[in-house]
Amino acid sequence: MSAHERYGRLETHLRDRRDAGRSLLVPYVTAGVTADWTDYLHAYADAGADAVEVGLPFSDPMLDGPTIQEASHRALSLGATTIDALTRLARARAGIPLAVMTYANIVFRHGATVFCDQLADAGVSGLIVPDVPCDEVDELSTVAADAGIELVLLAAPSTAPSRLRTIAERSRGFVYGVTVMGTTGERAELADSARAVATALRRHSTRPVLLGFGISTPGQAAQASGCADGVVVASSLMREVLSGRGPAEVGASVAALRAGLDAGSAT
Repeated sequence: MSAHERYGRLETHLRDRRDAGRSLLVPYVTAGVTADWTDYLHAYADAGADAVEVGLPFSDPMLDGPTIQEASHRALSLGATTIDALTRLARARAGIPLAVMTYANIVFRHGATVFCDQLADAGVSGLIVPDVPCDEVDELSTVAADAGIELVLLAAPSTAPSRLRTIAERSRGFVYGVTVMGTTGERAELADSARAVATALRRHSTRPVLLGFGISTPGQAAQASGCADGVVVASSLMREVLSGRGPAEVGASVAALRAGLDAGSAT
């Protein structure tokens, strides 16, 4: 096993919890969306999150739906910057792994090596960059691994079977299964395509497979846990943040998602 194939902090943490019988929960917060945004990290951890996805706001997102776009625009209007976000994360000490989600422009602006080193210094374990395709990820994957950062790759319902195998094998931390074709956002029902994506990814790797996009309620989380190792939940939580609900209130929603996953695991 090469150095780049060893499990990092994020994957080790998620594997241990999954292998103990736990369905994984990764809630999301946009950095800088409020003055006290790092308090949501602690609220999520206290409510049973296994890791937290932190979105670095970007002016021209590709995959974010209206809610996450609004959160990013609000953060930018409040003066959020990448450096400030990472400085705040370094001080936050949430107690669970953090994975940053952002876009290639931010990663490569000053060089991927500099960016990944900054993530490591901030205590971040994982990186999600949806607009870097699998075919062009070699350099970033190597640089991230050298910095101790696990590069999480995404697979969609439209991904060809051969590429699903490649993504499952090359992703680190976990594999992010996108449940629908489209942007992030709340949806009335868990898409039928979610099961197919999760099943295919799990066939190709023992790495944790988490489903995201359109998972908003405890019931949907429980349903998703029937075919995947866990879920990423973003838009429904950020809708609450944008409406003025504080860390304790949104943390209660994360606790409800935790209860839904635990109930699903018990059935």
